[in-house]
Amino acid sequence: MGSPCELQLYAKDKAQFEHVAQNVVKDLVRLEGKYSRYRADSFLSKINQCAAQGKSIEVDAETAHLLNYAQTCYQQSDGLFDITSGALRRVWTFNADKPTLPKQKDIDAVLAFVGWDKIAWDGTVLHFLLAGMEVDFGGIVKEYAADRVASLCSSMNILHGIVNLGGDIKIMGPHADSSPWHIGIRDPKDKNFVSSVVQLHSGAMASSGDYERCIDIDGKRYGHILNPKTGWPVQHFASITVISDFCVLAGSASTIAMLKEKDGIAWLNLLGLAHQWIDIDGQRGGNLI
Repeated sequence: MGSPCELQLYAKDKAQFEHVAQNVVKDLVRLEGKYSRYRADSFLSKINQCAAQGKSIEVDAETAHLLNYAQTCYQQSDGLFDITSGALRRVWTFNADKPTLPKQKDIDAVLAFVGWDKIAWDGTVLHFLLAGMEVDFGGIVKEYAADRVASLCSSMNILHGIVNLGGDIKIMGPHADSSPWHIGIRDPKDKNFVSSVVQLHSGAMASSGDYERCIDIDGKRYGHILNPKTGWPVQHFASITVISDFCVLAGSASTIAMLKEKDGIAWLNLLGLAHQWIDIDGQRGGNLI
């Protein structure tokens, strides 16, 4: 999953724990192998080979589910949550030793290949109407995996536990004594500092922001969440954390709120989602405080 992952659960004995853990790891390895953009043999890479050539590809039911959700996010965000925006990585690099800002003409050139509206999706076949496009399930698939792990654990009679996939968290039930889990929200500018602690008996929590992949140029911080309409990183918030029943909803909602910038919090309030925000000046707010 490209990040530290943790599973804590209450099992009746060691044998049950090992059985559950083995099944969880097996499914996470499957999802990693299927949707990783870093693996040439992944199904996502196969999709992107078709995207690069402007061809069509038939997908399985699980991938169709993710694409349907991605389409809903695109519609609900007025086009800001766009899984084709991964093409912008061609001009933005967040791990260079000496980072530089891309030229506007280079951003504009890549933007020509960004846009869910340049794809025809019929629920079974993905038709790329333009050669040179790219799909990335970032913001969906790890959160989907967290929800799936919880579902797997529940099917194996686990009533109490928590799954944490690189900060995307799903609660399977409170501690065995019915006490809540205490979950820290990390400060986006200091990974060793916890900005606040949330207590949850159930549900899910996810954060979006410039936690890891970001660059500082001339005193200005540029995070990895890119606006697919402008090609530039969002600026208003440093991080937004959302709590929901499902991790995939918490993750996509926090990302959409980041993309909406100054309008993001009003949007979260309209949805009735509990949240905490930290802006680029270090100010904090939200209804989790």
